[in-house]
Formats: sequence, C-alpha cells, structure tokens
Amino acid sequence: MDSDAIWRTIDEQRTALADLLDTLTPEQWATQSLCDGWTVRDVAVHITQSHVGRKELVVGALKSGFRFDAMVRNAAINDPQSPQEITARLRAMAGSRKRPPLTAEVDPLMDILVHTQDICIPLGIDRPMPTEAAVAVAERLWHMKFPFTPRRDLPGYRFVATDAGFAVGPHWGALREEPIRDIVMTFARRRP
Repeated sequence: MDSDAIWRTIDEQRTALADLLDTLTPEQWATQSLCDGWTVRDVAVHITQSHVGRKELVVGALKSGFRFDAMVRNAAINDPQSPQEITARLRAMAGSRKRPPLTAEVDPLMDILVHTQDICIPLGIDRPMPTEAAVAVAERLWHMKFPFTPRRDLPGYRFVATDAGFAVGPHWGALREEPIRDIVMTFARRRP
C-alpha cells in the first residue's frame, strides 16, 4: 500500500469504528475486550490517544517506569473522555497523518485494524478487515521486534492466507492456512 492508501484506509476505519461505537449500550462499553484487563471503552479511548506528543509520551513513560504496556493502559484507563467524546475525537482524527513518535506509517493502520477486532469480537460483531490493509499490517507485524515478535514467538510455522496473497515463515514449517484477519490477530497475540 502506498502512503495515501494507508491514510485513506485509516480514516475510513476510524470513521466506521466511531459509527459502530455510537450504537453501543453502556453495558457494551463496559464489556471486557480482547485486551486483558481492558474494556471496550478503554480500547476505544486508547485509539484516540495515537496523537499524543513527545512530551506526553515521556511523562507517561516516566510514570510507568518505562514499561510500555503499563504506560498505554494507564493512559487509557485514566482518560476521562465520555463515549460521545471518544467517537467525536475519532472522527476529528480523519485527515490527520499524525502518529506517535518512533512509529512507522503503517502502525496507526495496525492499531485501528487490531483494536477494532479487540472491540468487535467480544461483542459478537463480525467486522471484516480490508484485505490489502490486513496484508500490509501482517507484513509489518511479521517483521516487528517490539512490542510484537511473531517470527520469534512462532518459529517453525508457515502462515498462508486463504483469502489474500500473503505467506511467511519457513517452507518446511508447520502449515497454518487461514484468513488474513486471523493471521493478523495471531501475530498481534490475540489468538493462540
């Protein structure tokens, strides 16, 4: 995917997620997401925090003792935004190409695709991933060294998408053929 396609897809996915979130009941907002210890609300507010600046990032890192997971969890849980403010903020992010410091251009795409599943799966909502975007995210995840490390965590497996042109891993590895969405979620440690 080229840069324009990445950002266009990010905007579309953020808007679609905001539309979905607007339909949720208070009970659904409080539902446990796929992220351990995070509710649907926590995940949704986390997505809006991708526009934090270096200063906020440094302060958050100091407060969390430089533990990445604790930093992002604390930021989400302590954010006082209401559901209406969260969806308004998601919509307001459309058109922006801002991303967290030290991240690649495809990382906000990964964030919105994976976190949308983190929200939808526990709510029983089937939400497809755009195929080309999911392939770009799977490629990014496969080559990451932090915070996800599928090449290290899943040695000896060959992953082949059944619905996209994507295959990684050694040719001699144990074959896992599945939809690209499932591969993305496996690489993001959301599936066994």
